[in-house]
Amino acid sequence: MPVMSHALNSPHRPIRSFVLRQGRLTGAQDALLQMLLPRYRIDPTAPWTPPWADGRPLALEIGFGNGEHLAALAAGRPDWGCIGAEVHGPGVGALLMRIRDKELQNIRILKDDVAPWLATLPAGCLQAIIIQFPDPWPKKRHHKRRLIQPPFAGTLARLLAAGGELQLATDWETYARHMLAVFDAEPDLVNTAGPGRFSPRPANRIPTRFERRGERLGQRSFDLVYRRQA
Repeated sequence: MPVMSHALNSPHRPIRSFVLRQGRLTGAQDALLQMLLPRYRIDPTAPWTPPWADGRPLALEIGFGNGEHLAALAAGRPDWGCIGAEVHGPGVGALLMRIRDKELQNIRILKDDVAPWLATLPAGCLQAIIIQFPDPWPKKRHHKRRLIQPPFAGTLARLLAAGGELQLATDWETYARHMLAVFDAEPDLVNTAGPGRFSPRPANRIPTRFERRGERLGQRSFDLVYRRQA
């Protein structure tokens, strides 16, 4: 999944939480970006107000890829508000197609770098955070670009409401163990499977197209689930 992984740096700007790989944007996706995205887009520069005024629980998926999982989550939990963060145009266009075809009204989209936006959100505003298959940056010299680092873990813990859940998945075992170490060390989060242990796949997490392809190639997926302490 082309997810919020860090891009390149300069001495004067922080490492971003993604690499912008635009890929091929179809005509239909481009049309939806023009017509529908303004209706569903969250402005990262605007002061935070919940996109829904009824106090519903909010879930955030960081790096939603083609939107397959986020659309299924929104359809399965119509009383929740589901926010997706993704920078890649084709993925956003694919999600907009799903929103249109399934007539989903409980999705909003952040098409921007998620890290600065998260810093503006109030503590405890999210009931669930989901990160699936972030870029593992397998080369050791690139590990600093990985999304999952201790400061980011602290940010996610701050944003979760008491009892809120953080779900992560990766098909790179070394990255999975890195995630396990980072989040097990976060004092406000509890590993629901027990310290040092991976979790069963959460019931809401459908296998995405990317995961199914990896399974056909013999790749194992690793799930981690954490709960915010009261």
